[in-house]
Parts: sequence; structure tokens; C-alpha cells
Amino acid sequence: MEIKGRFDHFNINVTNLERSVAFYKQALGLMPCGEIDGPEGAFKILYLKNDSSDFMLELTWLRDHPEAYDLGECEFHLCLRVAGDYEETRAFHQAMGCVCFENHDMGLYFISDPDGYWIEILPEKPE
Repeated sequence: MEIKGRFDHFNINVTNLERSVAFYKQALGLMPCGEIDGPEGAFKILYLKNDSSDFMLELTWLRDHPEAYDLGECEFHLCLRVAGDYEETRAFHQAMGCVCFENHDMGLYFISDPDGYWIEILPEKPE
């Protein structure tokens, strides 16, 4: 059987929803596009996206999990390909203080969100 489809969203759990939304808006231009409120305030899910893709980042806040999440060795990450001036974007992220790793030889860097999740930043693929 051949499965056809496209990825829709990726979920991460966050400790402070407002702080995370502000970070993703400032750092990556992602804006809220939908939400789900759990019964009796037990959780809140907020979807973020931009105009460049239908892919969504799902942020989940759990009322009964106030401590930081154990991210293990952070051997997973999201990746965003930047449209436009890559070096300008890198300078912007450096000024934000969120660049956590750079590999100049490979032409990439990572930023870290407020909960410690890593996002790889790459230039657009040449056409």
C-alpha cells in the first residue's frame, strides 16, 4: 500500500503559552490560526502558522505540568528554510539572543525557544 499525504502539524508541549507564542511570532513570524480549550482549563492547544506553508506548529499547555519538560538530549528539531536574506535573519536571531548553535561550514544554525526546543534555520533551496 502506498500512503499519500502531507504533514499537517507538529506538537510541542510548553510551560508558558503566552511566552512561547510571543517567541514564535517574533523569531519566525508564526501567528495563531486555531485553538482548542480543554475541559475545566486542563489544557490549551494553540496552532501557529505563516503564509508560506499550510504546516502548523501545535503548542500544548497542560495546567497540571508546571515544571520544565525533559527534552532528553535534544536529538530532534524543527527546521525552517528562510525566504529572503539569510544573513539578515541570522543577525536578527543573534540580536534576540536565541542562537544556540552555529555550523558555518555547513551553512546552518539553530535557535532555541523558551522551553529549550531547537529550530534549525537554513537558507531557501536554490531553484
